Amino acid sequence: MAAFERLLAAYGGQSWWPAESDFEVMIGAILTQNTAWVNVEKALLRLRETVAFDAQAIASLPLAALAQAIRPAGYFNVKARRLHAFCGWLLAQGGIAALATRPTPELRGALLAVHGVGPETADDILLYAFGRPVFVVDAYTRRIFGRLGVLKGAESYEEIRALFEGSLPAAAGLFQEYHALIVTHGKDVCRTKPRCDACCLREVCPPVARQVPSRRIRRKMKNVQGEGG
Repeated sequence: MAAFERLLAAYGGQSWWPAESDFEVMIGAILTQNTAWVNVEKALLRLRETVAFDAQAIASLPLAALAQAIRPAGYFNVKARRLHAFCGWLLAQGGIAALATRPTPELRGALLAVHGVGPETADDILLYAFGRPVFVVDAYTRRIFGRLGVLKGAESYEEIRALFEGSLPAAAGLFQEYHALIVTHGKDVCRTKPRCDACCLREVCPPVARQVPSRRIRRKMKNVQGEGG
């Protein structure tokens, strides 16, 4: 919580995830795998211009046409197959309202069984679309809290998620804000080459950690970024 309070004081509320609907959160979570959000916004705009923005229309769109629509998001052929699979699954489950009645562990397991949905993508959807108190772990989380000395670098996704969820009040709003602040701080200040002079966490960051991550940590972060999300 001390780190959260420092980040919040430095950056203010983020009001994130940027989406007009829960369905858009889900589609965005898949499109943002291994790409910058600015590219996702371009892909979402092109997708809306191509087809009605709903699961039935996207699932019915030929793969080639869907791939072209989301081309700005990168890995567009792979992501087109993932979107097809996800939208087909969403329809088969009875839609968002039906899924919202499921307990969080059951819903998370169901999401993880969908082609192309990894832990980070599943937790993005759970946290931002369904408002469930699950903590999203990304490469920025590993980098920032590795430098703070909280993480050693070899922890699994689930170990880090359990650490945060066990150390914070179980509140979806808090988790949403914290994740958004971590992304902002990781992009702007705690970069691969950190800008320590501008860091709001400097006073609580061990001096030895204010360095480029070790080769092992960089390799771990690269592997996580390359997974299904």
